[in-house]
Amino acid sequence: MPLPVVSSLHIHPVKSLGGSSPAQAVVEPWGLAGDRRWMLVDTAGKAVTQRQYARLALASADPLPGPGGGLRVSAPGREPLTVAVPDPGRGTVPVDIFGTKVEAVPAGTGAERDSERDADAAGGPGGEPGVGDAGDPDAWFSAYLDADVRLVHMDDPAHRRPVNPKYARPGDTVNFADGYPLLATTTASLDALNALIARGDHAEEGPLPMERFRPTVVVEGTAPWDEDGWTRLAIGDVTFRAVKQCGRCVVTTTDQRTAVRGKEPLRTLGRHRRFGGKLAFGMLLVPETTGTLRVGDPVEILERREPPTHA
Repeated sequence: MPLPVVSSLHIHPVKSLGGSSPAQAVVEPWGLAGDRRWMLVDTAGKAVTQRQYARLALASADPLPGPGGGLRVSAPGREPLTVAVPDPGRGTVPVDIFGTKVEAVPAGTGAERDSERDADAAGGPGGEPGVGDAGDPDAWFSAYLDADVRLVHMDDPAHRRPVNPKYARPGDTVNFADGYPLLATTTASLDALNALIARGDHAEEGPLPMERFRPTVVVEGTAPWDEDGWTRLAIGDVTFRAVKQCGRCVVTTTDQRTAVRGKEPLRTLGRHRRFGGKLAFGMLLVPETTGTLRVGDPVEILERREPPTHA
């Protein structure tokens, strides 16, 4: 039988924002190049995602061409904004991504304004609130969400954030993804899930598109749920460890084109895909090697395990 192949690749430069679907992408040790190197945080430094603000689904970020990198962000009701990669020489700030502390570089002036405001309150020199808002991504995103948020950048993913040691090898690191460098999903499993949704009590919400699950790699040509048993695979010339099933959250219930939340797929995953307290869809990958993935690349499953049993 022919091998499964990559049907699409997906890069989201800013965590929880929309992204792009390139024909090829470079695999770095911590994920696809350009994927989830930026993130929004609140004033306490905690990650801000679609879990708190569904309307982040309607915003998008596209990488700028050229060696300098940077982003162009857009959202309904906002003029697009160009954001330069911040200079790590300006220092880092601690951020909290689901309980893990990571150092990141502030991209806007919000942290500077906070520092000035604190100094002013203490009787020192300070700035007027709102100074530096012109072209400031912190002000741009804060206005869009009607909440005080900051944009930060991961300058050195080789050292900033280790992968969960339970599923990692020494030196494994990850970008601002939820926990692992890549997420693979399969079109056969989505078809199977949509068939289950169609027989459930919220059939009107289906069929769901793959974008609900925000994968990095989508594979076609497998049997449904085949990924549950993967432990090691090759995509083109790049090899990966398949470390665990991906537990799903409320973000999957958010229509990525309208930001409206529903019940699916969590209702159906809870009935048919509950494993150890997690509702699973997709397989999390850690690269063993680097290289370039391309749409159409063959996917060879090198090692398998017995799939877990639905609870």
